[in-house]
Amino acid sequence: MKNNLRKVITPLLALSFAATLAACGGDSAADDAAPQADASPDSDSEEAPAADPSLSGNVDLNGSTSVERVIAALGEQFMIDNPNVNVTFNPTGSGAGITSAQEGTADIGLTSRDLREGETGVDAITFAIDGLAVIVRPDNPVQDLSLEQLYGIFAGEITNWSELGGNDQVIAPIGREAGSGSRGVFDDIVGVDEPAHAQELTSGGAVITAVATNPGAIGYASLSAVNNTVEIIAVDGVEISDATLADGSYPVARPFILLTQEGAALNAQTQAFIDFVTSGAATAIIENAGLVQILS
Repeated sequence: MKNNLRKVITPLLALSFAATLAACGGDSAADDAAPQADASPDSDSEEAPAADPSLSGNVDLNGSTSVERVIAALGEQFMIDNPNVNVTFNPTGSGAGITSAQEGTADIGLTSRDLREGETGVDAITFAIDGLAVIVRPDNPVQDLSLEQLYGIFAGEITNWSELGGNDQVIAPIGREAGSGSRGVFDDIVGVDEPAHAQELTSGGAVITAVATNPGAIGYASLSAVNNTVEIIAVDGVEISDATLADGSYPVARPFILLTQEGAALNAQTQAFIDFVTSGAATAIIENAGLVQILS
């Protein structure tokens, strides 16, 4: 994986953009609230580009709920740098994001999974890699599972934690709803066609809450959304981290992708936003959201 990683901390100014998100509808931004950032950038940080008074108008984004937090932070910074541009995001899911790009109903679609066969008619740019953390309750003694064991759990073949060296406790697999980018990636990597979910929920935040409150639960969520109410376990002996996502050794990972209608001429503000997201000027924001940036 080709990356140019920088460990830079900058403020994430997402308040006004979060209000825009709320006005757009979709999953609540509160489920994946942006983490607090250190206000003291280190010496490697890049200065934000100067405001461009020639840019004006809207940049309309639509798609994956998993991308909502980082897009909120990126959109806020872009609007600060370009005060005559308004960036909005409607968090509708990866499938809807792909469709909006295909049909040109949004300037940019967003997906948190690879495009599937038949999903054509778009130009795609991967801007970050996100790891899906496998999570259990903190009091669960199981700390490592193989992909084969995860398949057994989510296919309904392994039903008690005692089969995995844990407590005599029924396993409750918690997953995302059909059409979710998170579910699509997890099911594809683990190899499950028809998951035996105890619950199917509509956001990563809801999965985290469900796992935290059920002693037998196991689930998955974006690393950037996980909090200390749950425990992250290793997969195939590899712990999820920036380093293991960057070198590709952690097996449950997915791309965050910008999509535009294939061959369409982009307006100036949309092209400028894409250029910003895929440049070093966005590195700190993307990494502060717990992701690994892919530079163009």
